[in-house]
Amino acid sequence: MTRALSTPPVIPAGSLAGSPQPVLPAAGGLVLRPWEGADASAFLSAYEDDEIRRWHTRRPSTVTQAREWFDAYRQDWGRERGGHWAVTRDGGEVLGRIALRGLDFDDGMAGVAYWVLPVARGAGVASRALAALTAWALEEIGFHRLELDHSTRNTASCRVATRSGYLLEGTKRSAAVHDDGRHDMHLHARIRGM
Repeated sequence: MTRALSTPPVIPAGSLAGSPQPVLPAAGGLVLRPWEGADASAFLSAYEDDEIRRWHTRRPSTVTQAREWFDAYRQDWGRERGGHWAVTRDGGEVLGRIALRGLDFDDGMAGVAYWVLPVARGAGVASRALAALTAWALEEIGFHRLELDHSTRNTASCRVATRSGYLLEGTKRSAAVHDDGRHDMHLHARIRGM
């Protein structure tokens, strides 16, 4: 169903799907690139890590399933629903994941999500990847607002969000289900030009 808008969309349809998903450089030799089939084992191993499992209830269980997720990620790009990147060292070794999801071109809003493998934690990988994705989404694509939410118990994610200029806007009570039950979620956001 097509809706009639009294104002034009913030981002015109076709702005993403009209070109391949970009490779984005980040500080410190990091490169954000689309997921490749060869990344499936690294991707799967991430969801075997206790810290990642703690915050992510939707998890692949086989290499085949991880590759199916990569296929879905490519479809998300083509349908302008989201973008999913491997956070890598110089385009090779996978260190983490970052995604732009829930794209709303009418209002110019999207959500951000990320995780980092144990070997890369504490080295600023998540913050540098988030800075690169944020700059691209706000400045190049033209999103007006990016939102990021995490469990109020996830202090590491809160530090990354705050360090990256995502202001804490409030707490969404009992907003997400985790393995140990419902969690309150912090909502952070970045606004273009602020």
